[in-house]
Amino acid sequence: MTGTASSTEGLRRWLVDTSERYGAAVLHVPEEEDHAPYSFSVGAWRRFGKPELVVIGLPEQVGRSVVDTYVARVGRGERFIPGRLYEGFLAEQPVTFERVAGMYYPEYLGSAMLVHGDDDFPALQLLLPTPDTGLFPWSERAPEGFADYQPVLTRSGAPESWRPGHDGA
Repeated sequence: MTGTASSTEGLRRWLVDTSERYGAAVLHVPEEEDHAPYSFSVGAWRRFGKPELVVIGLPEQVGRSVVDTYVARVGRGERFIPGRLYEGFLAEQPVTFERVAGMYYPEYLGSAMLVHGDDDFPALQLLLPTPDTGLFPWSERAPEGFADYQPVLTRSGAPESWRPGHDGA
C-alpha cells in the first residue's frame, strides 16, 4: 500500500469512527483566495440516514457549531425541508436549506464521498442571511459580494426551493 493510499484509508477510518461516536465528523476548510471558508458533516447519512450538511462563509468555530447543531437535531429525528426557515442555529437569525447539486460534491464534500464510496448520498446547504440586514445572498438588496462569498450550491446557482412571501422574506 502506498503512503497516499494508507493516509486516505486512515482518514476514511477516522471519519467512520468519529461519525459512529459523535453522529458525524465535522470538517472545516479555511478561506482561500478562490473560496470562502466552509464546514461540512461526514457521517450524518451513514449514521442517521439524513443528508450531509455544508455551510459556507462562517468562521471555523461558528461553522463547526452550526454543523454540530444540525447533526444533533437530525440525530433526534428532526427533518429539514429545503426552502423553509428554521431557528436555533444562529442567535436571532433564521436559516434555510437547499439541496446541494452533485456537481459540487467533489469540491465541498470530497471527504464524505470517501466514506460513502461515491456521490450517491443527499446533502443540504444551510444558508444564512447577513446579520445586520437579514438578507439572503440572492436578495437584490444583499451587500455587494455576498452572493460570491456564500454561493448557492444548486444546479442553477440560485435558490430552487425558496418561495418569497411563502417561506420567508
